[in-house]
Amino acid sequence: MGGSTEHIVMLPLMAHGHLIPLLALAREIHQRKGFTITIASTPLNIKYLRSTICKDSSSTTDRQSAIHLAELPFCCSGLPPNSDNTENLHVDQIGTLLRSTISLETPFHRLLLDIIERDGKPPMCVISDFFMGWAVDVAKAVGTSSVTFTPLGAYGTLAYWSSWLNVPHGIIDSEEFHLPGFPDTCRFPVSILTPNLRMADGNDSWSRIIQPQILSAFQSSGYLCHTVEELEHLALEWLRKYTNLPVWPVGPLLPQTVLNNSSSSGSFISKQRTGKESGISLERCLEWLDSHRPASVLYISFGSQNAISQSQMMNLATGLESSKTPFIWVIRPPRGFDLIGEFKAEWLPEKFEDRMRESKQGLLVKNWAPQLEILMHKSTGAFLSHCGWNSVLESLSQGVPIIGWPLEAEQIFNCKMLMEEMGVCVELTRGAQSTIEGGKVEKVIQMVMDKEGKGGEMKRKAVETGKKIRTAKRQEGEEKGSSIKALDDFVAAIIAMRKEQCVGAMRNE
Repeated sequence: MGGSTEHIVMLPLMAHGHLIPLLALAREIHQRKGFTITIASTPLNIKYLRSTICKDSSSTTDRQSAIHLAELPFCCSGLPPNSDNTENLHVDQIGTLLRSTISLETPFHRLLLDIIERDGKPPMCVISDFFMGWAVDVAKAVGTSSVTFTPLGAYGTLAYWSSWLNVPHGIIDSEEFHLPGFPDTCRFPVSILTPNLRMADGNDSWSRIIQPQILSAFQSSGYLCHTVEELEHLALEWLRKYTNLPVWPVGPLLPQTVLNNSSSSGSFISKQRTGKESGISLERCLEWLDSHRPASVLYISFGSQNAISQSQMMNLATGLESSKTPFIWVIRPPRGFDLIGEFKAEWLPEKFEDRMRESKQGLLVKNWAPQLEILMHKSTGAFLSHCGWNSVLESLSQGVPIIGWPLEAEQIFNCKMLMEEMGVCVELTRGAQSTIEGGKVEKVIQMVMDKEGKGGEMKRKAVETGKKIRTAKRQEGEEKGSSIKALDDFVAAIIAMRKEQCVGAMRNE
């Protein structure tokens, strides 16, 4: 295979928000340490990954990066064909996908045995997503160490894990509650719980899916966390104490050109990062942004697997138009409709898109947009976001404040932290079932986009936060950012584990 004789095998969850940062981590480990990396996943996700790292689409190996792709057979009853990714699944289908990941255990085990037979030794380490906790036992069975990857921040990881491991929450008889792992003084409103969490009792289908994977992940040798020490110092301490394991904050897992803000109009870093075709050309998008004043444009996106309802979409559009704020909106069919189907004009106010095009107030982009380039552009002033952690880091790395509309998973916890701990966010509404009026949309947008008052303060704090995020990945001579140091510490730890395993094997002979 070439490169280092050391080999790391990675196993991501089949979701873009988990695939993208793990691929970025693979690239970084190889570039800094020279290790060979194999990423194992299902056919559709291998296709996505291949499109980001291979110039030759018929190849499964990027010879320059020594990142290899291994396809695991996957067949899930209860899902449409070729739907082994959360992107185009309805919320009620995602549970089926998560449940089916256990079917990958046998082919993943076989893959590791094949690597051992070929290389003459086990991989140095298996890095698996926390939703794939079963991989910890597979790694141990073949004589290698395992480390869990969490693409969430430390606060969001702790909140998500603790909330699922400490059900039921339905018995709460007050407006606030405490989560184990957080300080006693930290209280959460009951409204922060998603419907699945509020109904969970430990025997429900979601608990039976999620709890075993989190508990299995607790048996790994530590965690690689997609965050920055300076950004979440306290939350990282809480997470380490809760799990009693090392946590290495290695974020942000973003291209260096983004952290340096050095991309040119000819590069399409979003496509290279996601492997997805945008619903608009990069040139047209940048030309539209260039036509607007600095920090005047609101960017709107709810991530790769979220959708809002038709009534929410209608009211958001009404508020946007009334606000007179220029915007780019990444728009998908509303919740309950075919997410990969054709977008219908009837889901928006009559002739809304025509008016936005003629007035140049709004640019509607279907399905995917060049998000990184938009957030890096000087005209972008704020981001209306679902508060998924990848989007949070992408936005804050560029000093762009956030209007939060969290929908699922740990997003509401993220939004709370961004508001209360960092001061870089204001919540528009929360949840997939919430009601939102056009008047409130208009008011919140105008407040955040205002360069004075609260909007100005949010911008200042977002810029300060962006500096911390970018500094974590800097290296000037012997001076290393905190995330580079954390990656070095992780590698030192797995090398030490390898030596212990070799000594143990010799003793047993």
